[in-house]
Amino acid sequence: MQPPQRYASLVEDPDAFRAACGRPLPSVVRVNTLKTSVKRAREALDAEGVGYEPTDWHPGVLKLDERGPGTSWPYFHGWLHGQEEVSTLPALALDPQPGEVVWDACAAPGSKATQIAALMDDEGVVIGNDNNLGRLSALRHNAERLGVTNLAVTNQDARNFSLKPFGDRTRDERRIEEFDRALVDAPCSCEGTIRKNPDAFEEWSLSHVEGVAGVQKGILRRAVDATRPGGTVVYATCTFAPEENEAVVDHVLGGDCELREWEPPEGFDTDPGITEWQSETYDSSLELAHRVYPHRNDTGGFFCAKLEVTA
Repeated sequence: MQPPQRYASLVEDPDAFRAACGRPLPSVVRVNTLKTSVKRAREALDAEGVGYEPTDWHPGVLKLDERGPGTSWPYFHGWLHGQEEVSTLPALALDPQPGEVVWDACAAPGSKATQIAALMDDEGVVIGNDNNLGRLSALRHNAERLGVTNLAVTNQDARNFSLKPFGDRTRDERRIEEFDRALVDAPCSCEGTIRKNPDAFEEWSLSHVEGVAGVQKGILRRAVDATRPGGTVVYATCTFAPEENEAVVDHVLGGDCELREWEPPEGFDTDPGITEWQSETYDSSLELAHRVYPHRNDTGGFFCAKLEVTA
């Protein structure tokens, strides 16, 4: 059984879920507050004749009426960045603060890394890592266009990420031995992207879901190990599969990290994480995680969980 039929039992309205998966995704932009304000960005779109509608839950996330985000001068000047509405959630859950050291384990092409930098007022350090060297050019390009200067780009397998390049510093440079916060926006089966990638289900297989889950567990485990006690790790995917979501988080829960409650801004509706799937049972705290289904907010599908490192 393929998605979305596979997950019909997890939603209250399976017909609405299936129908939403078949509709095109709205064009959405995030206002880049490193270069402008939400008010000025809206005024620029008005002057350009670009129709938009602010989302109910975030004034800086705008749904465009027709044209893509790259056709106006505010976009070219870095005032706007094309980013799926739902993909702005992980950085908000991470809640990075100016001056901190933050790791984005799978950062390219940079939507979330640059959003993190903006939330930090471009102060501190964002280490944007990706194991795909080709995708790092997009990360660098987006950071430059958006005016991000606190980004350090690395090319490593996140499962074995080493802090050594940052730990051997001169006296006048900052030594990094651990992270204050880490985001794992993990590579996944991408089931939740069906609205922008209509062929997402064509090559879907359970073996791929199970295979990528092993990679996800390794990356999340490394993020927990590399984050200081009291620090925050956010795990996110754009898929519905419990094998890639609750099962991955459940894998790292124990003596050194715990799930923490986090609520999206008012106006964005989510479902709680699940604690049972087929023959598997997960920790009861997984209910604190968030599942996003396309029919609930007219978005893509998503999963987001916030953890605190305790030891």
